Formats: sequence, structure tokens, C-alpha cells
Amino acid sequence: RKLEENELDLILGASMMEPDVRIETNKKGFCRYHFGKMLPRKNRLGIALMLQSHVEEVKKEIKQGGFFSRDHSAKPVKNISKLEESCYICDRIENNLSAMFLTTVYLYEEEKDFRKKFENQKNFCLPHYKRLLEASKNINKEMKAELEKTAQKILFAHMDQLYEDVSLFIKKFDYRFEELPWGNSKDSIERIIALLTSEDFRIKNKK
Repeated sequence: RKLEENELDLILGASMMEPDVRIETNKKGFCRYHFGKMLPRKNRLGIALMLQSHVEEVKKEIKQGGFFSRDHSAKPVKNISKLEESCYICDRIENNLSAMFLTTVYLYEEEKDFRKKFENQKNFCLPHYKRLLEASKNINKEMKAELEKTAQKILFAHMDQLYEDVSLFIKKFDYRFEELPWGNSKDSIERIIALLTSEDFRIKNKK
């Protein structure tokens, strides 16, 4: 979320008119989700300027093949499909996030104090757990095995707790357990979704 906010601030601020950035936004455009994030912000002129040059670029990319082309529709179909999966902000976030995972495993390998902090984490979501395991291939085998063991211990403890909480939530719908305290079960559905998807709807619902 922090990376996303940073990128939205940059693209609708000073970075918008930088030539190298405009080349990238003209080429990649933005996904539906990030268009939705940009529109409520107050720089509609900035969005218009980017869209003006982006549309011009898109027109070039979807122009059908020349007179001797066997399949006139091949180029626009291919390039529109590519554009549908392209987003300047998504790519920026992904590049920075990849660097963060590499930094995490590097620090785990090199810094004893960092390993202690890592061991004290409360949980990981599954998408980021997967990314962590993928990044761990960049450190030596011994530290890789230790990191994976520690991360799995944290994750499984969190999953066990979630299982208990959602089980209690379900049980509370049985009249026989009406007097049973809710404990931490009331938001167990949202917390399991956060585990599975990395999307925390509790934060969204507070806004």
C-alpha cells in the first residue's frame, strides 16, 4: 500500500512530465484498478496530459497491417491484449517489491539482529510467503533452510490461530453456544481473506 501511494503521488506530481517517465506511461498506460485510484485525486489536468499522449501511442500500436499483410487483425489483437495486461504503476510497485524481498533475504543471511526481528513477526500472507521463498534461493543453502523453517513456523502458527477463530465464529451461530465469548473470532473471515490474498478489507472498511 505504501509503495502504491508513493507511485500515485509521483505520477500525478513531479514525475509526470519527465521525458523518460512519459515514454513509459505512453507505452504501458495504466490498469483499470490504478485508473480508479488516480481519478479521485485532484490532478485531472495531469491525467488528461498523460492520456492525450498515451492515446496517440495506442493508435500507432493498434493500426492494422499494411496492404501486403496476410492478417490485418493480428497486430491490433496482439497489442491490445498486451496493453490490457500492462500498467506503469503495477510495474513500478513490482520492481520495488522484488527489491524488498531480495533485501529481506540478504539481511536475514548477513544480520543476526535482523534474524531476531524476522523471528518475531506475527504472520505472513500466502502471496508474500511465496515471494519470500522464491527470493531465498539467492542466499546460501544453510541460511535458506533456516529462513524457510522460521517462516513456515510463523505462518503455520498464524493459520492455526485463524482456524480456531473462524471455528469459534461458526460455533457462535449455534444457539447452544450463545453465552460463549466471541474472543477474536468476529473478524476471522477478513483475516483469513488477508492471509489468502494479501488484501486487508478491515483497513478498507475503516476508511
